[in-house]
Amino acid sequence: MGNTLSLTTLLLIALAPLAGALLVGIFGTKMGGNVLGRAASHTIAIAGVALSFALSAQVLWQVLTQGASYNGTVYEWANIGGLVMEVGFMVDGLTAMMMCVVTFVSLMVHIYTMGYMREDPGYKRFFSYISLFTFAMLMLVMSNNLLQLFFGWEAVGLVSYLLIGFWYNKPTAIFANFKAFMVNRVGDFGFILGIGLIASTVGSLNYNDIFAFAQEGKFAGLTLGSSFAGADWALITVICICLFIGAMGKSAQFPLHVWLPDSMEGPTPISALIHAATMVTAGIFMVARMSYLYELSDTALNLIMILGSITALFMGILGIIQNDIKRVVAYSTLSQLGYMTVALGASAYSVAVFHLMTHAFFKALLFLGAGAVIVAMHHNQDIRYMGGLARYKNMRITWLTSLVGSLALIGAPLFSGFYSKDAIIEAVHASNLPAHGFANFAVLAGVFITAFYSFRMYFLVFHGKERWDQLPHDEHHSDAGHEEHHELPINPGWSINLPLILLAIPSAFIGGWSLMQFVGEGGFLGKAIFVDHSAHPAMQNLAEDIHGAWAMALHGLTAAPFWLALAGVVSSWYFYLKNPAIPARLKAFFEGIGVYQLLDNKYYLDWLNEHVIARLTRALGTAFWRAGDETLIDGALVNGSWKVVGWISALTKRVQTGYLYHYALVMIAGLFGLATYALWPYLAQQLGL
Repeated sequence: MGNTLSLTTLLLIALAPLAGALLVGIFGTKMGGNVLGRAASHTIAIAGVALSFALSAQVLWQVLTQGASYNGTVYEWANIGGLVMEVGFMVDGLTAMMMCVVTFVSLMVHIYTMGYMREDPGYKRFFSYISLFTFAMLMLVMSNNLLQLFFGWEAVGLVSYLLIGFWYNKPTAIFANFKAFMVNRVGDFGFILGIGLIASTVGSLNYNDIFAFAQEGKFAGLTLGSSFAGADWALITVICICLFIGAMGKSAQFPLHVWLPDSMEGPTPISALIHAATMVTAGIFMVARMSYLYELSDTALNLIMILGSITALFMGILGIIQNDIKRVVAYSTLSQLGYMTVALGASAYSVAVFHLMTHAFFKALLFLGAGAVIVAMHHNQDIRYMGGLARYKNMRITWLTSLVGSLALIGAPLFSGFYSKDAIIEAVHASNLPAHGFANFAVLAGVFITAFYSFRMYFLVFHGKERWDQLPHDEHHSDAGHEEHHELPINPGWSINLPLILLAIPSAFIGGWSLMQFVGEGGFLGKAIFVDHSAHPAMQNLAEDIHGAWAMALHGLTAAPFWLALAGVVSSWYFYLKNPAIPARLKAFFEGIGVYQLLDNKYYLDWLNEHVIARLTRALGTAFWRAGDETLIDGALVNGSWKVVGWISALTKRVQTGYLYHYALVMIAGLFGLATYALWPYLAQQLGL
């Protein structure tokens, strides 16, 4: 087989989930007469995603073993002034890996949904949405141009709006999807500005043209053409910052992170699909893909590193006080996205992508495990009223797989998260950027914090005393409820347990297996990522220091991250299983000095957005409405135009009287005026004028 991938295969990968979404969305709903039942709907949706995953795995294998690739236009739909707008694919190591991650996690979520959503009246609609999301995400990662990337970017945003607000009768879900949509529009505004600047400068939206323009040094010396903060900004810096603003929204980086915790109001499978493994990683993928541009701007890289560090550290701290099981995992996602962003700032793009991959598996596992717990606990999500689930035979799979996910999350040696997370910490340490000092502190402190809150959740849910009967306003206090209490927990079923097992396998092993492909020289990412090693030596130093998975694991046992993680686990074990009075006293102390209130209100960023920024924006909008729309457009232009016409008509009416002698008088006066005009030179000569 040649080195060029089959276009037919690539089209099937992208279009199979779309076909499933359309068939189920039309014929499984009232729109198409509900022709398809539940079984047919989930079978069609799962078959489409399964086909996409199987072909994606085949493509990845060809890339790994044969160096295969594809870069070409599928359809050109516009050519405006030399700017080509097209649908095309660029499949290399980076894309092939993302395709497998997206389709595999999506497949697991599809299977999981059969059990989790079996009693939901919107069962078929849900399958249609998640298949449509898979198509949109594939179009994003497979694109060979920024326009198609933006199409996929907005499409995943649209479908996430539908999924976060899936329970549209729930007020909190309505607010959450509105919040997610609006915050992402802020980021997308910056993103499209960056795309526009590239189009106007390069004259093309094709990746190859953009990268060639950058490598030829044509961005050098180009400025924005205006002064801001007393300096002329380099055009490449402005472009990179604008693109990253888009990534801040999609990948939930400070201060555009506020939407992600609230989006947990959607069904749990959505949390695993969108907010752990796929959509939130789109920004990370985009920056890695644009590494040819970011290597030209140290200013942009420093900004990325600082914002990633803030997100990794301060969002992790918020995870400590969360009691909703899904929100604990959500803040963990924010923190880990911060780690990926820090790696991007250190020019360790391949390491960021490495953590993206490992994180997708173990975080999807943790979200789906949280969903299994919620089902078992009759949809109670408060970890304070759980406990002891590990003692139940029907919860053993959930317990063991959640343990695997938690160990991977904290970076326990030999687990997948260890390799990618420690590689990030090493890359940050090796960075020569001014921001690396703060970043180094943030990622190391984050190790302890992550271990503490993740095992706090694990111990409170699976170990210790059963606290179900302490749930306020719970039915278990009645006699009938007492019988129900003894029946807890509910068996999640095979459709929930199977994805947990299949996700636990890569969560445990894929990091060590693929380590050298991401950090060693000559990895499968190849030319997909560019690093200027002379200016940013972090990855070069990392490649020299890491000599294999086993050697890295042995070294990790003596390194600071391991001991920090161990300290976090031991602390949470002692606090919540051996001496629960300590966290109670700590809470009272921090309440007394106002720190707990600060954390409970999420640093008051939501208050700032809702009461300051939103109000100022509404006031500005109202001013434009009153002054611009009502006064200028409606008042001056619309109403003013008909008033002018009426005034002219009134004057005309006075002239057009309808009397013949008036018209005769006007004709005589006109003739007199014309005669005077014609004879004036002669008359002036005769009169000596």
